[in-house]
Amino acid sequence: MKGLLKFITCGSVDDGKSTLIGHILYDSKLLFADQERALELDSKVGSRGGKIDYSLLLDGLMAEREQGITIDVAYRYFTTDNRSFIVADTPGHEEYTRNMAVGASFADLAVILVDASQGVLVQTRRHARICSLMGIRYFVFAINKMDLVKYDKTVFDKIEKQIDELKAELLLDNVVIIPLSATEGDNVTQKSVNIPWYNGPALLEYLEKVDITEKNTEEGFYMPVQRVCRPDHNFRGFQGQIESGSISVGDELISLPGNEKASVKQLLAAGKSVEKAFTGQPVTITLDREVDVSRGCVLAKNINLAAYKRLFVSLLWMDDSKLEEGGEYLVKLGTKTIVGIVTKIKYAIDVNTGEHIHTEKLSKNGIAACEILLNEAIIADKFEYHKTLGEFILIDRITNMTSACGVVEEVGEKESGFSDKASFKHNGIEARGDIFEEFFYSEESRAVLKYQTVRNTYTIGDKIPTKGVSYNYPDSFDILVLRDNVAVKIRNKEVVDILTFDSYTYENYPVINGRGFEIKVNSNEDIQKLISEYKNTNPNDDLIAKWMNFNTYRGIALQLDYNI
Repeated sequence: MKGLLKFITCGSVDDGKSTLIGHILYDSKLLFADQERALELDSKVGSRGGKIDYSLLLDGLMAEREQGITIDVAYRYFTTDNRSFIVADTPGHEEYTRNMAVGASFADLAVILVDASQGVLVQTRRHARICSLMGIRYFVFAINKMDLVKYDKTVFDKIEKQIDELKAELLLDNVVIIPLSATEGDNVTQKSVNIPWYNGPALLEYLEKVDITEKNTEEGFYMPVQRVCRPDHNFRGFQGQIESGSISVGDELISLPGNEKASVKQLLAAGKSVEKAFTGQPVTITLDREVDVSRGCVLAKNINLAAYKRLFVSLLWMDDSKLEEGGEYLVKLGTKTIVGIVTKIKYAIDVNTGEHIHTEKLSKNGIAACEILLNEAIIADKFEYHKTLGEFILIDRITNMTSACGVVEEVGEKESGFSDKASFKHNGIEARGDIFEEFFYSEESRAVLKYQTVRNTYTIGDKIPTKGVSYNYPDSFDILVLRDNVAVKIRNKEVVDILTFDSYTYENYPVINGRGFEIKVNSNEDIQKLISEYKNTNPNDDLIAKWMNFNTYRGIALQLDYNI
């Protein structure tokens, strides 16, 4: 028996999507007796003159029945002797394109219906493009209502040519074209005697046999962290779903974007300790040393991933208001949600011709290539390489509604990781240098963004820049990088010592944390208490407020003060 197939039905209004799935359920004897009887009774008051209206099995809302169209996405779960299925019947009307995109995001295969009497329409092209955008790689174009064109092969051939052109334009793979009649049952669950010139399988036969198992082209192991589990001070686990590869106890992992290495101490799956876990499993991972990991970070092994602030994307705009250059949104990618600005609409795409159109605004249901600048660097990749790290949504910051969905086509310049960006090193001791981050306010986007403008690595004897555009530190002070357990002593702008907390002693100089905020301490006892609380308490707002002053040495500059 083949594995589960998740597929979507889509197309233009009244192409017969709901009727098609209803007919499959009815012919396959997948209804209970009371459902079948209710369908027959409901059909008597329908539009088919008393004949069974198979669409009523899916169009459950009264508004849908009255209009004769699907509004919401209707999901159905069913099993035949050969396979299990989940199908999403999606709206055909342009007004509900966003609903259709939601259905496409979960599917492995798309059944796109085409009315034989009308051929390929604009909405057909839009749906095919959206399905491709959402990563669907298997397509069935069902040429429906062949009964209305008297099963004419010349009509089918003409539409087949249109689909071939669309296939070439969108670079679609694994395309099958099936002539059928959803209302009469031709080529739905079994081959039709009315279409003798067609030699391929009926739709259900194809769906039962198609092998959508793709080779895992994603390299290595990676797991976006959804949650840090810390029930007590003795346990710190990182929870998420494995998106690629496998992981075993003892494996060395790298945490991104920090680039810290640690080995797997324990693996938990379904609440039980296991020695190994695989793609698709939700797990809890504990490590053999403390690393700076929070929600939105990625644990990885044998994989080439990096952090980026600039993404080049293709997106479907789903908001009633228009997308304009400079618009600011929450960007949700993987398990990370962060502020981002649509800095440029490179071009919109004409869904009918595929033509690239210059524009500075995008209306609802429009598709465009855009550039997005993020507030800070996050782990991302091209959608074709790592799907989970290459798909995203834009969320309106005021209404919290989903404004767009899309995929990453290209990534900008890599942001340096732990070992590369401004940091302090000496005799194997290393600490991050986030004290050199600049904060600026952009009037255009009305957002505060940050940039790592200094990317040097400092050791004992080096001079450091104590003054920047948005920061101003004393000439002599101490840095406590709590997440790395490292102290750095600065005297007269020079690094004089880099040491672990075990060897550090407070000397009455100003103290800042690794991000440049003043630490409120006046004695060595205060230092030890801070370190203890940080280690034994999951860092939170109360802990930060207790020990930190934010505006002593830092401020926010205007974007015009320096070039980014």
